[in-house]
Amino acid sequence: RPLPYQVRDVKSFDSKQRGRGHMGQITLTGNPPVAVVLRRSARARRLSLRISQLDGRVTLTLPQKVPESEGLAFLRSKESWLRGHLAGVSGPVAVGPGARVPVEGVMHEIRGGSGRQVRQADGVLLVPGPEERMAARLKGWLRTRARDRLAEASDRYSARLGRDYSRLTLRDTRSRWGSCTHDGGLMYSWRLILGHPEVLDYVAAHEVAHLRHMDHSPAFWRQVEALYGDWRSPRKWLKEHGAELHRYRFD
Repeated sequence: RPLPYQVRDVKSFDSKQRGRGHMGQITLTGNPPVAVVLRRSARARRLSLRISQLDGRVTLTLPQKVPESEGLAFLRSKESWLRGHLAGVSGPVAVGPGARVPVEGVMHEIRGGSGRQVRQADGVLLVPGPEERMAARLKGWLRTRARDRLAEASDRYSARLGRDYSRLTLRDTRSRWGSCTHDGGLMYSWRLILGHPEVLDYVAAHEVAHLRHMDHSPAFWRQVEALYGDWRSPRKWLKEHGAELHRYRFD
């Protein structure tokens, strides 16, 4: 009976390699075939199977001492679940003429424009300049808009809290929407400007609350609620739909 997977360039899972690294790839046979990246993690406590909402990449992570055979058996037991979820993963969106991207939760069509500035009107983004520069120019416009909105929200919540932050930076992080350092620095993903305004406001309130509570204790969540109000709905939206904001490729 043929195996339901094919192994390609997989190093031994019983090696002494430390940390987390790329260990190879297997392909689940079927229609369609599914490529699965295999990783070993010294920090992992259990087997895990993850699907990237950005590009549909499947990763099987194994703890350091779990044998390869156990990992492959786990993968086979999850194949139906895996294929069902892959069917619902949307592909990436290349930003350019005719593409549609959200701005503060409202979809806009990208079109060529005149002048020197990006203009927003009636569900359309008019981006001037040559086509090959449209994505970069639109990304710059979105980052500027994100900084303005996040600075306004952070100022408002920090004033309400009675504590100042030291700086505000923007990044394009995949693992978190914001962070707060011990010296009061706030970091946000600029892609928050693509989502609904209440989601951006919630993330700002969340990070500002860390200026007082550098944890996620009950006292911290009470502080978030005092600043923002009921935070459960935007938090749930981020968990369920936040990955969709990373579909838009500005490279």
